[in-house]
Amino acid sequence: MHADKEKAKILARVRRIKGQIEALERAVEGEAESEKLLHLIAAARGSISGLMGEVVEHHIRHHLADDPEQPGMLKPEAQQALIDIIHSYVK
Repeated sequence: MHADKEKAKILARVRRIKGQIEALERAVEGEAESEKLLHLIAAARGSISGLMGEVVEHHIRHHLADDPEQPGMLKPEAQQALIDIIHSYVK
């Protein structure tokens, strides 16, 4: 992350996710019903997906340069970097 504002925003999201995971841990330790566990897992997964989307967007906007020979098109190496990110995300 580049700007302190962006870093603070990301850290706040990570800390909220940490809280969700800790709540899940407490629920497992407390032998909560599977329905409760599923809701907690789904919420954490959604939060992580949202964070991933935000970081991928930041990466695209700030790290993948346009090809100077074809404005509006990503350089082939930037295309591959984005493809690799998406592949790792959907695994």
